[in-house]
Amino acid sequence: MPFILFISVALAVLLGITYFCYYSFVEFFRITSSAGRHWTLAIFIFLSLSFIFATFLARREENVFTRAYYAASGFWLGLLINLLMASVAAWVIIWLFSLAGHKVSTASVGGILLFVALAYSVYGVWNAFHPRVTDITVNIKNLPASWNGKTVVQISDVHLGFIYKQGFLKKVVRMTNSLHPDMVVITGDLFDGMDGATPGLVAPLNDLEAPDGIYFITGNHETYLGVRKAYSILKTTKVTILDDSLKDIRGIQLIGISYPKRGHTKNILKTIKNMPGFVPGMPTILLYHAPIMIGQAREAGVNLELCGHTHKGQIFPVNFITHAIYKGHDYGLFKMGDYSLYVTNGVGGWGPPMRTGNTPEIVDITLQNYSSQT
Repeated sequence: MPFILFISVALAVLLGITYFCYYSFVEFFRITSSAGRHWTLAIFIFLSLSFIFATFLARREENVFTRAYYAASGFWLGLLINLLMASVAAWVIIWLFSLAGHKVSTASVGGILLFVALAYSVYGVWNAFHPRVTDITVNIKNLPASWNGKTVVQISDVHLGFIYKQGFLKKVVRMTNSLHPDMVVITGDLFDGMDGATPGLVAPLNDLEAPDGIYFITGNHETYLGVRKAYSILKTTKVTILDDSLKDIRGIQLIGISYPKRGHTKNILKTIKNMPGFVPGMPTILLYHAPIMIGQAREAGVNLELCGHTHKGQIFPVNFITHAIYKGHDYGLFKMGDYSLYVTNGVGGWGPPMRTGNTPEIVDITLQNYSSQT
């Protein structure tokens, strides 16, 4: 029932946005005939529902048509959000001119802002495929001397599938290797999960170079794909899967907690405390896909938690929603005593092949002992 309710609300919001953009379009450009309005409304609704249809098609079949349809419908979804902002801005401009006693051409205002929305969307597509490197330094209490100044690279939310394919992952691997990491961690949603996935997609992971290993935990999209399928694909690579388990890596406890399946919950504190081999007080890094249950991670004695999932909204102004949902912990580095949390916005994306709210990233984390602070 909660899932059905979520889908119903999301569909109602989508259709509401669609109707507002349609109404603005026909008013700005003076489409007055009944036939013209009906056809325009039908086109807007078809485009807006296309991503849902494309997702179902993608799960059944992968070919040139379904890939193109999925990408085009995703682009429209992102463009629709930008059209919403453009329409609101246009109505405000028209209203302000009216208050000042001036008449303004609605077609001119609408046309200019329509062009801005389209240009902004095209920029968003380019931005989505050009990640940057974000450098951070994290202080860890009692960090072994052998780890002081060493680096961990975090990759998250690649969403390999119809949009982000092997070529994109090769680029991510090249960028990662250029950082010369000691360890690489993949914090979930490596696969998109809305379509099929094959071992060939992840083959570039075998080119990653990290002397202390490459580690993976599941995200919510692996549960859509099927966790067993995700694991079987990853077993063709040199990636180590952490499934509610830990590794002692030269004096650091690396803990990986899998994302719960739909309808299930997970208690991070109990999971860590009951984990075989867990040593309280030992320097600990936790990998968990979503920035939730932060208090439980702190109570368990985690020194550094690495998360993803939020995409920081991915498309402006959705970042305001993620900021509210995750109580301000939707992106960035947060320090709370001996505990630090880093939430990345991810390197790939879901749905619209577009990033307008932020730039995707690979995170280069330098570990530092308290005694090395300046």
